[in-house]
Amino acid sequence: MAAVVFRHFHHCLPLLPPAPLSLPSLSPQCSIHLPSSRPRTRAFSVSSSSSPASSPMDHSQKFMEFPFVSAPHRDLMVDLVSMIETRLDSQLGPDTLPPDVKYYHNQSGTAQATLHSRSGRSSSQVDFILGSWLHCNLPTGGALNITSISAYLKASTDAPNFLIELIRSSPTSLVLILDLPPRKDLILHSEYLKTFYEDTQLDSLRQTLFKLPEVQLYFSPQLYIRCVVSPTAIVIKIDTDAAGAGRIEEIIKDHISSAAKEALRIWLDQCACGERSVGEEERTYLEKRDELIKKRTIEIDLEKSLPRLFGPDVANRVIGVLREIYAV
Repeated sequence: MAAVVFRHFHHCLPLLPPAPLSLPSLSPQCSIHLPSSRPRTRAFSVSSSSSPASSPMDHSQKFMEFPFVSAPHRDLMVDLVSMIETRLDSQLGPDTLPPDVKYYHNQSGTAQATLHSRSGRSSSQVDFILGSWLHCNLPTGGALNITSISAYLKASTDAPNFLIELIRSSPTSLVLILDLPPRKDLILHSEYLKTFYEDTQLDSLRQTLFKLPEVQLYFSPQLYIRCVVSPTAIVIKIDTDAAGAGRIEEIIKDHISSAAKEALRIWLDQCACGERSVGEEERTYLEKRDELIKKRTIEIDLEKSLPRLFGPDVANRVIGVLREIYAV
């Protein structure tokens, strides 16, 4: 499931202003040893445009700043990125995105975003890691903030991918999507269901969060999105209007953070660093399935949403780089 980069904010688009037509460290490896080798090389083109407020050196740091969200929200995202890069760093190449894709904004400065990507080395089961944040001022007041991390595996394994996305349109409202999206049919492959979802007790994370009175189910407006998440997916909305913004920060710090870190730990142990035997026919199936999902992400969400927020020039530049990352 190609999750990152704001695929759930299409339902917020009516709130957004139209865009103008044109816009001028290193730590332990996995428990299995994978020898290092050169990462995949992509020839990203670099545009001459850049943020007037930021130098190219700043761009590489902006993703980890998460400047528009609360301290508990920021701490969670930084911790998750650190968990991934600490565990998998030797398996990942550097972030080689162009500066004007690492950080980009619209002409008026009302919308800005970052993108962070590290590709797996040839010896790694990791295809790539993708992270992002987006901030957009709303005409009605307030702002839309989305932070995302997703991790994709190669067809050398059939293990699930990883996804987390937090969407905030007010200080007292939060949508959380946390999942290990399956890459095989769970009805046809009961062993897969048992290995990754039953034996890991992933559903206990969802059950614990639903004990909170502020938590309710969130239904994506797109049926397609509902089809590709797992049966243990945490897809919830949290409203704390009565208790105020402080309560939602408590929930992030005391409940969401632990659930997200446990889900990521399971993914790192069982998926990214687990050994799975994949035959040639199954590998071909996985490659085709992964490609279709990545294409759908771009066609359904990004090609509609990014031009509205950033204008066609910036949107085309970012989508072009994403197509190279997704290899579609």
